Amino acid sequence: MTALSGEQARRVALAAQGFADPPARGEPTRTHLRRVVGRTGLLQMDSVNILARAHYLPVFSRIGQYDDGIVDRAAWQHTARSPRLLAEYWAHEAALIPVEDWPLFGWRMRQYRGGRYRQTREVLQRNAALAADVRDVIVERGATTPSAIEAALGVERATGVTGSWWNRSAVKHVCEALFASGDLSSIRDAHFARHYDLADRVIGADRVGIEVPERDAHRALVSRAARSHGIATVADLADYHRIRIADVRAVLGDLLDAGEITEATVDGWRDQAYLHRDARIPRSVSRSTLLSPFDPLVFYRPRAERLFRFRYRIEIYVPEHKRVHGYYVLPYLMGESLTARVDLKADRGARVLRVLAAHVEEGCDPGAVAESLAADLRRTAHWRGLDDVDVRPRGDLASELAWALRA
Repeated sequence: MTALSGEQARRVALAAQGFADPPARGEPTRTHLRRVVGRTGLLQMDSVNILARAHYLPVFSRIGQYDDGIVDRAAWQHTARSPRLLAEYWAHEAALIPVEDWPLFGWRMRQYRGGRYRQTREVLQRNAALAADVRDVIVERGATTPSAIEAALGVERATGVTGSWWNRSAVKHVCEALFASGDLSSIRDAHFARHYDLADRVIGADRVGIEVPERDAHRALVSRAARSHGIATVADLADYHRIRIADVRAVLGDLLDAGEITEATVDGWRDQAYLHRDARIPRSVSRSTLLSPFDPLVFYRPRAERLFRFRYRIEIYVPEHKRVHGYYVLPYLMGESLTARVDLKADRGARVLRVLAAHVEEGCDPGAVAESLAADLRRTAHWRGLDDVDVRPRGDLASELAWALRA
């Protein structure tokens, strides 16, 4: 059994996620994106665009400034010369996954047949014939938005109520249900709106037709999670693709017997750990970068706390007066530690990156953190097409950071 210190486990995790890889030389390309996705296995999505869409940020964190269009083309376009690399599905929440992994989620698609949410299931039960009508429109028109499908079917929405989430139309519910069940897939437009199409046409009939037994799919997904984590507990492995812990335990023996993982202990970890056979322990990790709240390095909060002693809660849904660190707070990776957290907003009209709050982690040198963070904020601003960085006087790192940016 391998025994690791907490510092070694942290370096293993950082290397497994791609933070010890050499930086991109020259203009980043699709090849660099493929390398990132090879490390992370998925890019979680989120609708919040106060800085950048969530699926763009992990790529930036690993390869630096790049053209967002690389991700867009890999996910939403398909040509003979540049086949689709990514597809959207429910992995760790909504996520872009490697298109070849689509069949591994067949078991989840079967679970979601009839709808992922109770309200959606109720809508389908009340509108049994609507699913066939929606599908007929998509067959005829190709990738289509719910509103365009409504127009084609002559459906009128109720007036006087707004809100695309809480007032979803029956057509939208049907599209979501067919997406969750794998009958439909989707592409996104420049405004991030889903255009639903037959899964055969987006993913490819050859992939859609593959049926993977549930246990085999779980084994493959747990293996991928182990590779992306490097070192992990059962709970870590289960969270990566949102698989039940019992189902993870059911396939651990197979992975151990195959030599894909070995048992390990980590100093300070209460639970049994598992080390992937491809994991490496670099002598040091020197990367500094901002992380999305949904970055695979930190999206499972208990693991982030265990690895980095970094207690992290996203406060988007917390009333403003109760927020401790801010609305859209990004952890700051500096070397092998998470040393700060900053609440950021891209003020696109003024072409300024707003630092609404900046906090340094306990035990870290504020001056050193501010100097490093200032450089990374400038790089982030440049990536988002912004000309300046402005620091508001909130948080125990704000004054040091403002001084470092002026210097």
